[in-house]
Amino acid sequence: MTPVPPAPDPAAPGSATPLRADAQRNRDQLIAAAARTFVTGGPEVPMEEIARAAGVGVGTLYRRFADRESLMVAVAQTSLATLLTRVRTAEDEERLAWDALVRSMTHLGELKLSLPATDPLPPHLRVAVRADPEVRRLRQELDEATERLVGAAQAEGTLRTDVGAGDVVRLFTLVHRAAPVPGNPVAEQADERALAVLLDGLRTGPRRDLPGRPVAAAELGRG
Repeated sequence: MTPVPPAPDPAAPGSATPLRADAQRNRDQLIAAAARTFVTGGPEVPMEEIARAAGVGVGTLYRRFADRESLMVAVAQTSLATLLTRVRTAEDEERLAWDALVRSMTHLGELKLSLPATDPLPPHLRVAVRADPEVRRLRQELDEATERLVGAAQAEGTLRTDVGAGDVVRLFTLVHRAAPVPGNPVAEQADERALAVLLDGLRTGPRRDLPGRPVAAAELGRG
């Protein structure tokens, strides 16, 4: 029998009422567990499985999140906020805009459930995520930061000038979308080479040597 969700906590993102430390810890654990579980088991994975992964009871889950939609929105908010922080950190720390751009784009694989280009969500979940004001704000700021990095890399002469920020994001997204083969070092090397080919296509100047060796198609499926 499907459990009847209890009333959720009144405190939520954007609420003036902060959560107690233990409640906030449970909420953070649930969001982290949901992000992992959604990637491995899909967005419709049972809520009970998410609660188990977080080490809490299903009642605690429903007290924090009234339904799957609100949990998915929280995952998207957290993922986008984390990526935005990393992009800004790269922007501040790297001397070359190219290095900051590459460093930022390597984190896109963490956003399989948050970015439209990799969005595998069912319609009702996709609508909930895209309609959330905080998600929209974070996406806008992320778009602006990416545009800045692309423009700066082009201005310094390291990124080809006939691509836009959307092209760059899309290309990195396609590389990150490939499903990993656990325990297959050859497949991991193939992923590294694919990224190197992508970077060589975007970068100005002479080509760089690819890492490793050419990989045969049959090797990708070997565990």
